[in-house]
Amino acid sequence: MEILFPTDADPRDWNDSKRLVRRHNSQRAKLIRRRLDDLKAALTLEVMRNLPGRCHELKGDRAGQLSIDLDGPYRLLFVPAHNPVPKKPDGGLDWTQVTAVILVGVVDTHE
Repeated sequence: MEILFPTDADPRDWNDSKRLVRRHNSQRAKLIRRRLDDLKAALTLEVMRNLPGRCHELKGDRAGQLSIDLDGPYRLLFVPAHNPVPKKPDGGLDWTQVTAVILVGVVDTHE
């Protein structure tokens, strides 16, 4: 899967281990790196449903975003990088058609 970065982000903040540790902590940095590697290796988003670190769609204020568990309340957030976003006939996201994502950030979604 292709991983894209927000236009205001420096890709080195996501790809450089030292920067990740500085911004987060060593444990979370390892998990972020692992989740990014999982995303990159997946052919479609559907693959992520079967890997550790629950991947799911968010609701409410974050509708349209997806989340992968990291540690504690922290999640790796991203959105499909398709225009239009692939939908199933019932209107839900078609995970089998998502082949690229845009990273949103690492956040505590419970705040």
